[in-house]
Amino acid sequence: MAAGAPPNPVATRAKILETATELFYRKGVHAVGVNEIAARASASKLSLYKYFPGKDDLVRAMLAEHSDRIHAWLERNTADAPSGPARVLSVFDLLIEWFAQPGYRGCAVVNTVTDTRAEPAIAEIARRHLVRYRALLEARLAELPVPDVPALARQLLLLVEGASVVTAIDGEPAAGTDARAAAELLVSAAVAAGTRP
Repeated sequence: MAAGAPPNPVATRAKILETATELFYRKGVHAVGVNEIAARASASKLSLYKYFPGKDDLVRAMLAEHSDRIHAWLERNTADAPSGPARVLSVFDLLIEWFAQPGYRGCAVVNTVTDTRAEPAIAEIARRHLVRYRALLEARLAELPVPDVPALARQLLLLVEGASVVTAIDGEPAAGTDARAAAELLVSAAVAAGTRP
């Protein structure tokens, strides 16, 4: 930015959100104050409050954007997976890679719901997040001869979120591999049931 040029509002808001996302994920919502976020984002508190009237507004915006990014990433990186059960399991393959990343601390959505004691607006964002996960899994399962797509999608989602929590606690990504193996068994059994004469 040229000296004396006015700050770019879109860039400033994005930088505040990016900083808040990183700090909230690393430390937890209650351990991070707006002063720290503003300082780390090289923004004034006045700028922060211009875009986010309160910390709760910032937390909600951060979580909604994070959920959008996660789902776009899942869709984009599994869209070209081969058809059949491998297409469903590609979601688990991608998550296994994510769980193995240094600094993985679990699902930011689950962490934030827990940290805010399921504050209603945060819980609603989390519910939408899970609905979108189920919708992705249902869309992939609908390509297979599975008798009860919604039920199987819920079971797979439990494996995804359970593996995320266990990975965050254990600090080892093996739970993702275990969840994938269990998902493969569930999908295979469902396909077998759906093709049985």
